[in-house]
Amino acid sequence: MKRLNAGLLAVAFVLSLFAGRLVQLQTIESGHYTARALEQRLRKIDLPAVRGDITDAQGNPLAMTVEARLVYADPGVIKPAKRQQIVNALAPMLGLDPGTLMKQLSKPGSRYEVLAHGVRPDQARLVLGMKFLGIGTYPEYRREYPNDSLGAGVIGFVNAEGRGGAGLEYALNKQLAGRAGWQRIEISPDGQHIPMGEDQKRPPVPGKGVRLTLMRDVQYKAQQAIEAQVKATGARSGSVIVMDPRNGQLLAMASAPGYDPNEYGKSDHRLWGSPLVQQAYEPGSTGKVVTAAAVLERGGITPETVFKVPYSVRRYDRTFHDSEQHGTERLTFAGVLAKSSNVGTILASEHIDQDTLYGFLRDFGFGQKTNIGLPAETAGQLRPPKQWSGTDRYPLAFGQSLSVNALQMASVYSTIANGGVRVAPNLIAGTTGEDGSFTPAAAPAQKRVISARTAQEIRDMLEGVTTKDGTAPKAQIPGYRVAGKTGTAQIINPSTGTYEDGGYTASFAGFAPAEAPQLVVQVVLQHPTRGSYFGGDVAAPVFRDVMGFALQTRKIPPSGSKAPSVKIYADD
Repeated sequence: MKRLNAGLLAVAFVLSLFAGRLVQLQTIESGHYTARALEQRLRKIDLPAVRGDITDAQGNPLAMTVEARLVYADPGVIKPAKRQQIVNALAPMLGLDPGTLMKQLSKPGSRYEVLAHGVRPDQARLVLGMKFLGIGTYPEYRREYPNDSLGAGVIGFVNAEGRGGAGLEYALNKQLAGRAGWQRIEISPDGQHIPMGEDQKRPPVPGKGVRLTLMRDVQYKAQQAIEAQVKATGARSGSVIVMDPRNGQLLAMASAPGYDPNEYGKSDHRLWGSPLVQQAYEPGSTGKVVTAAAVLERGGITPETVFKVPYSVRRYDRTFHDSEQHGTERLTFAGVLAKSSNVGTILASEHIDQDTLYGFLRDFGFGQKTNIGLPAETAGQLRPPKQWSGTDRYPLAFGQSLSVNALQMASVYSTIANGGVRVAPNLIAGTTGEDGSFTPAAAPAQKRVISARTAQEIRDMLEGVTTKDGTAPKAQIPGYRVAGKTGTAQIINPSTGTYEDGGYTASFAGFAPAEAPQLVVQVVLQHPTRGSYFGGDVAAPVFRDVMGFALQTRKIPPSGSKAPSVKIYADD
């Protein structure tokens, strides 16, 4: 009996210890252990906001957000013997580096490793179908560009971190991205989400959509045309801009070569920018319209003013000449513009002083950014008169010794087409909310640069450029009156700092219908190497194709009047 009692006392003592420990765990320290257990099960998941779409003027998507999946791993429940099998299955399917994936699956102490973002739902279902313990998925979103390379230089892309990496995606990232949220969820021992478990959440705020002024069909035609011409001429690059001069809206901004933003990582990073605003070049003869406007307004010159134009003239220690050899010609000022005579332009520019010329260049937008909204825009180069040497004013008069971007030159011709009123170029029509509501952008700034009469005189003179006696008969469009100007400017050779062996920039800028302009098209080809390098030969045909398509797309009727008679030779 004594032994029995002693045994019962010992058992009672042990049980009391257990009971005391249970009381300690379940009452005194219960909160601590409950919190630790919950902490082990809880995982914080980032909830990215739905990025706003980018659409064209008609609402066609140019950049859109689609449903995707995040694939994650819980290394704590993955058995070492299974790691290689998981790597062999997931690495090729998700495009992952096998070595990096193995390190993630083997990470000691980790219970949550993100393996891949932006996985398509069908791929995610295949991943789950493999039933690997510790591998799961979670809903998220990915960016998609349904038109592949169309407008990539303007739209840009979203990088792997979910932020805009170029173009409008970069410039408008904060607006498009919205505000990310988060969610804490409970994960079971086998790595799966417990649906009825603890769930804390801060909902994400969706980003705003952006509607552009671009028209997808016109953009496609412009891009197709410039890509074909860059290839045909062996040019280094090319661009096309289509603009409505009445409101400054950009209907197309195409450049070549381009890239596919869906696979931006496979392309040269130098193609990610927008040469339309980032690339500065000397405009050459397309810049002569500014000199023309200045001398018509302030120099006492008229389109009928006669100039005796030799092949070359000497000013101070420099000799300037026309692009092609010719004898002395008696040209009207309209003829000087139609024949694109450098010498004739110099003679006309001497009717104004250099401060007047500089003032008109500034008023037309030279030397200042358009602020269109694309990143890294260049203002070009235009030095003030106090920094000019004795001969600088002469090449400036015919479009050299200064630089512009393509959009600046398109704006110059839009100003002339719009009766002398410069409407700031604009690309963003407005924003759209989550409910589809549209908020229009602020109206663009306007400024009268030249009188309506001067603008009309220049428009009439520019029609002479597209005649058989001008430099761009290849710009003609059947049924429409067309006005425009060619440009063939030398490129500075970076290795020598001179024009020798630097190549040429070929361009054409014009508008139609010339009697009541509704569209402006600017074409630039950098350093064409096959065939002709003159703007009238290589840029004007692109203008004709793109302008013809845009006129039809916008349902603009053919011209109902005859072109004015432009007197080119004084002896006519």
